[in-house]
Amino acid sequence: MKPYLRLKTVLDTGFALILTVILSPLLVLLAVLIKITSPGPVLFRQTRIGKDKKEFEIFKFRTMRTDTPKDMPTHLFTDAERFITPVGRFLRKSSLDELPQLFNILRGEMSFIGPRPALWNQFDLIEARDQLNANSLWPGITGWAQINGRDEIPIDRKAAYDGYYVEHVSLWLDLKILLLTFTTVLTAKGVSEGGPKKED
Repeated sequence: MKPYLRLKTVLDTGFALILTVILSPLLVLLAVLIKITSPGPVLFRQTRIGKDKKEFEIFKFRTMRTDTPKDMPTHLFTDAERFITPVGRFLRKSSLDELPQLFNILRGEMSFIGPRPALWNQFDLIEARDQLNANSLWPGITGWAQINGRDEIPIDRKAAYDGYYVEHVSLWLDLKILLLTFTTVLTAKGVSEGGPKKED
């Protein structure tokens, strides 16, 4: 294990604890908005693939209706928009739906930066990452693939970005990803409900 990865775990836990305290009023406000604008639970829970392909339960703010097909990657939806709640649309574009993953970090299941955790049934992505050793790291709230296309890139390219991150993981790369993530979120760059657009 690279020395930085040990430090990374400590930094993740410390910053997650600080942010959870600071953002607690926002977390409560968003939870109330979700509850009063659509029926169903505040949190969305789903089985994902974590470090070394171990399954864990990811937490998100619920952005879709309760009748949405379960365990189906968003990129496979042909009509994703009709399932998204009014508040959910804002949460997804702003990435605020990811905030509950602070608790996943505190539980030792995720990191701030790393490959986005695949669904348990995204076998193509899991296999592609296997070939590049990208399943060996803790999955992240954001990552190198997210700032290079987000929803718009196909599986093979996403895995390639994840493989690049594994090979070059460092404090400086994490800081770069973090800064670029803010830009990506503010501009909603790469957000494409229903998955990647077809290339010409």
